[in-house]
Amino acid sequence: EGVLETAVGYSGGDYENPSYKDVCTGKTGHAEVVRVKFDPERVSYEELLDVFWSEHNPTTKNRQGWDIGTQYRSAIFYHDDDQKAVATESRDRLEASGRYRRPIVTEITQVSKFYLAEEYHQRYLEKRGLATCKI
Repeated sequence: EGVLETAVGYSGGDYENPSYKDVCTGKTGHAEVVRVKFDPERVSYEELLDVFWSEHNPTTKNRQGWDIGTQYRSAIFYHDDDQKAVATESRDRLEASGRYRRPIVTEITQVSKFYLAEEYHQRYLEKRGLATCKI
């Protein structure tokens, strides 16, 4: 509820208009990301962060599941100082909770240019019948 649109792409690197093949080299500096457009009247940034933390392992550096490489790092790209503060507080609260035995390695970085990933990456799991998407 409140998420208006999502898109898969690449951010955080220094290579113009990267492709998936480029990003997979680990040389572009990009992370694979999801851009989330949301209505703050219906869902808060804090609630979105709660989902972020619950959907992946923030203690593995440059890895998510079977995927390994700098493009799979855990990252939050914030848009303003308020988002940075909320993200940092959220991370620190989770760290203090004792939920994880290892430290959280999620980077919290100002958003840089977002490059939309190729169409076959959009709604990837849904297209393969592995997940349903309600947006």
